[in-house]
Amino acid sequence: MPWTMNDYPSSMKNLNTIIKKKAIDIANSMVDEGYEENRAIPIAIEQAKEWHENASQEELDEYKSHGKPTKRSSTKKRENSPERMEEEEQVISHEDGWAVQSAHAKKPDKVYRNKKEAVKRAKEIARNKGTSLKVFKHDGSVQETKSYK
Repeated sequence: MPWTMNDYPSSMKNLNTIIKKKAIDIANSMVDEGYEENRAIPIAIEQAKEWHENASQEELDEYKSHGKPTKRSSTKKRENSPERMEEEEQVISHEDGWAVQSAHAKKPDKVYRNKKEAVKRAKEIARNKGTSLKVFKHDGSVQETKSYK
């Protein structure tokens, strides 16, 4: 059953409204991708707290006024499944800048204009997933590898 701001896991009850909203959004997405609820909830809470700490006031205001958290799909499962949680994060050269993606993903999670921003985000993701990070140079050779296991 999809979580909402009126019906959410008890472990989210003491979160402030915007963090709770983001955690619900993340948890619903994770369950859509095939995670078990008892695994998705703590990960979603931690990621929502980290997002809140790092978001600008403008991002917080936009998210707060955006409406209800996304609801889980009742039928569709995404192609990017839980296996992505076990894969290293990578920063690779992309035609539009630098891409952040899981090792075997078909598409990047996001493309950044500069490498510094891409590496910063990839480190956050790898740390949250408890995996590793591999940063590549333009020529495809490895620049840096770091483990967060």
